[in-house]
Amino acid sequence: MTNQPYEPECCPRFEPAPWENQVIEWDKKRFIKGRVCTFMFMPLNFGGAMRKMNALVGKAGADIPDWLCLSDHTSKWNMDLYLAVDKEIPGAENTRLSGKYFSRVYEGPFRDTGKWTEDFKAAAKERGVEIKKWYMWYTTCPKCAKKYGKNYVVIICEII
Repeated sequence: MTNQPYEPECCPRFEPAPWENQVIEWDKKRFIKGRVCTFMFMPLNFGGAMRKMNALVGKAGADIPDWLCLSDHTSKWNMDLYLAVDKEIPGAENTRLSGKYFSRVYEGPFRDTGKWTEDFKAAAKERGVEIKKWYMWYTTCPKCAKKYGKNYVVIICEII
């Protein structure tokens, strides 16, 4: 038996296969919306925003399907978060997304985001679909990415 400290699971381990090169159709999929301040696209209060949203979900006795949280980088200074939920959440900005979405999984450091977006554009073109709206799904926090040895990011775009 080792005397290693117990590390509680913060983010569940991400399984990329169900999200790799998939077209997903959502019909009024439930989310709650949060906001993050950013500086040149770098989030400043991501953890605080997630804790606030998670507290509302917990208080409502709701679940977060697939631990899905979409990030919409609206400018260099703001990012909107869409946290998937299984029911209406009192005290939160409840919203729904509908449409067809194409997802593709990437792994590596965030500095590769430019390469990933170019690859995603090429994959969408190859499929013959037009990108309408971009979202990023950062599947784990930096601590859990380090713990698991993988930093998966899923690009999910609404398509036409």
